[in-house]
Amino acid sequence: MKNFLLEPGGKIVFGGGCVREYLAGFARGYGPNTLLVSGVRSGRENGAYDGVCRSLRAAGKRVVELSGVQPGPDYEAVQRGARMAREQQVDLIVGVGGGSVIDCCKAIAMAAVYRGDLWTDFWARRGVVDYHPLPVGIIPTTLGTGALNGAVVLTRRADGMRGARDYPQCAPRFILFDPAYTRTLSQAQIISDGFRILSRVLELYFAPPAGENVTNALLEALARDVVQILRRGREQLQHDASRTDLMWAGALAGNGLLQAGKRCRYPCRRAALRLASDTDRPFTQCLAVLQSAAYRAACLEHPDKLTRAAALVWGLAPDGKALLSALAGADAFDALLGNLGLPTRPQALGITDLPHFQEFVEQAARTDRLPPAV
Repeated sequence: MKNFLLEPGGKIVFGGGCVREYLAGFARGYGPNTLLVSGVRSGRENGAYDGVCRSLRAAGKRVVELSGVQPGPDYEAVQRGARMAREQQVDLIVGVGGGSVIDCCKAIAMAAVYRGDLWTDFWARRGVVDYHPLPVGIIPTTLGTGALNGAVVLTRRADGMRGARDYPQCAPRFILFDPAYTRTLSQAQIISDGFRILSRVLELYFAPPAGENVTNALLEALARDVVQILRRGREQLQHDASRTDLMWAGALAGNGLLQAGKRCRYPCRRAALRLASDTDRPFTQCLAVLQSAAYRAACLEHPDKLTRAAALVWGLAPDGKALLSALAGADAFDALLGNLGLPTRPQALGITDLPHFQEFVEQAARTDRLPPAV
């Protein structure tokens, strides 16, 4: 394993009613002004937004609202939020929503305090955060948001640039996971979120170092549990038990603890973002096709490791030959994607230029020395 520094971050509360029970108390530890960030529909349909507003006002907070954060999120929304935070002398940023809202909150926390050009100094290249960003609290309303870290993906739509960075100083001070806030998610959204959780776990598992270690054993256990949840069937995924399990699995998959000792820059996710942009196909579908290809590439590169995964994750009996057993695990992965209604081959995306598509596969299968761009 490589050396690492782990910063655990803030408080984590998981369970029904946790926002109502804990948010006001947590918020009282900060100043009087709170910036509440939400997406286009973040928490509006399931009552999360209204519940958060009530709790913040019960704590005596003046709430300033930034709504309508688009998927991405756009750097312009970050700048707008930073201006609001400075003008309204905001002491705490609270986000209600999915990954884009969470990323936006983390970036606003930096931009509100930093006086230079945030994009140039921290996203175009990696910078040194030698100051204290504003504190952030998060209430997720989707599954697999990766809220337990300082990672942020930003898009600068004005020139088509996208950047991904992970600054531990931006990790939330508190996160309140209430599974009840995921009840209005559609079946398609749950499938998408569940698959993205599994993909994140697999990318970490494929990443070096390749030998057996504690982190890989934890990833095997988490992957097995996510697979078991996804195998319950599309209808059962909307049951409270499935959503609750997936919500916590997603939180763990985005936790720095499982990234410790690994060299992973999520090459498949990055390649899928590029492929989705080039083909105008949904990101989750592009990710499914590339993750399938990356899984088979990993079988060829590390057959012994993937044979172990075939047994421990997919429940397959050893074939006797490592490569055959490893590829049986890849077949099981493809079968799961098929049951979820996700594609496994480029033809399903309407891709006919296979030589060009192979470039994306090669990027998706790389596990080290990736270029910094997403």
